[in-house]
Amino acid sequence: MKRSTDRILTTHAGSLPRPEGLRDMVGAKAFGGTFDESELSQRIRTGVAEVVRLQVDSGIDIVNDGELSKTSFTDYVRGRFGGLDLNPDVPYTSSITGRDAREFPEYFDRGTGFPGNRERPTDSGRMQVTCTGPLTYTGQEAIQADIERFKAALQGVATQEDFLPSIAPGTIEHWLQNEHYPDDESFLNAIADAMHEEYKAITDAGLLLQIDDPDLGDGWQVHPDMTVPEYRKFAQIRVEAMNHALRGIPEDRVRLHVCWGSYHGPHLFDIPLKDILDLILMVNVEGYSIEASNPRHEHEWRVWEDTKLPDGKVLIPGVVGHATDFIEHPELVAQRLVRYARLVGRENVIAGTDCGLGTRLGHPKITWAKFQAMAEGAELATKELWGRS
Repeated sequence: MKRSTDRILTTHAGSLPRPEGLRDMVGAKAFGGTFDESELSQRIRTGVAEVVRLQVDSGIDIVNDGELSKTSFTDYVRGRFGGLDLNPDVPYTSSITGRDAREFPEYFDRGTGFPGNRERPTDSGRMQVTCTGPLTYTGQEAIQADIERFKAALQGVATQEDFLPSIAPGTIEHWLQNEHYPDDESFLNAIADAMHEEYKAITDAGLLLQIDDPDLGDGWQVHPDMTVPEYRKFAQIRVEAMNHALRGIPEDRVRLHVCWGSYHGPHLFDIPLKDILDLILMVNVEGYSIEASNPRHEHEWRVWEDTKLPDGKVLIPGVVGHATDFIEHPELVAQRLVRYARLVGRENVIAGTDCGLGTRLGHPKITWAKFQAMAEGAELATKELWGRS
């Protein structure tokens, strides 16, 4: 991974605004709707080229494909796995709002509460996806298409580095019911074995791999009756599965993104970072992208006063966020970056976002404005940290 050797570099968590109508077309392909394959392929290709250009124009140094080919950062793998069935007779029960929903049931009633509920994740009407046979990875063609489109979009564009996101085994487990494997560990390892193919395809192509794992944070909400010790044991098994999936892949080609679920809501019962940070640092990656700028988690920069960032690692704190359409002031961004740099070393900090901004803000232009503010804030932090006038 690149490091901030002479200035603070900038990146983001993954999801970017989709061109008009593209999300619906991708969804139609994923869920058996009507679509034109040739038109969809062309629209994804031109869309990826456009979001790469917009990232660079907005001051992002380390860019991706915007995840434009994916229905969502979790569900996309349904079309890349063999051994799955949809079960219309079993309701979907996993919820990343579990603890909050118990305390604020009125808020989570659709049509009431905060207006952002119109965009919040809802499980209403979802059918349970079930593992009914040996899991196999069938997405070779799809991942190669992602790689080829992204590399084509990078031609003639100046970036510091380029990454593709992929989902973690534990987060896949959120929505996937096991009816085939004898226990959780064998089920998780089967998911990890399947995803290893996707992870390796990305790094073999010369791209950075980003593992998206909100499970480490929001799994605490998914399992609302667990105690902290019980949850830590649960989470450690999923970290071990992630490392199994990453076997043989160089750590310096991988970064991890961790958050507490991107839904707009109270987040009153999010597990504190201090209770899971050591588990995050157990993952065999070089970079750690951690949600850090929203009202529930911004104060947690102080955990780095007591926890040393391991040698050779990079911290990518979220310094702009998806939780509000307010555009962060560059001076606030700079303050956040300088805090982290003073604690872990300026060369070990890259500016990032809390989560993917693409589907969580009121308008696409806000995404690019937030990126510009982040880039300007990184410039201000660079001047302070490197003593430039």
